[in-house]
Amino acid sequence: MPKKVIPTGKDKSMLILHFVIFAIVTVLTWVMYDKHDGHWAYPWPAWTTAAWALTFLGHFCLVFTSYEDKGYEIYRKQQGYDK
Repeated sequence: MPKKVIPTGKDKSMLILHFVIFAIVTVLTWVMYDKHDGHWAYPWPAWTTAAWALTFLGHFCLVFTSYEDKGYEIYRKQQGYDK
C-alpha cells in the first residue's frame, strides 16, 4: 500500500497564496460586473469563478490527498532525468 505524502510547509503556504489571490480576484471581478441598472445581464464572472474554484479544489486535493508513486524513480531514470 502506498504511503500518503505529508504536505510540506511550502505546499501549504502556496495553497494559502492560491486561495488569497483567488479570493481577491473573484471579489474584484464581481465588483466590476455591470448590473445594467437592475435588468438581466449575463453573469460572466460566474465562469471565471467556477473555473478558478475547480482549480483551487484540485490544488487542495493535490496537497492533502497525494500518495507516493513507487514507479516514479524508475520513470525518471528511464527518461534520463536521473543518471
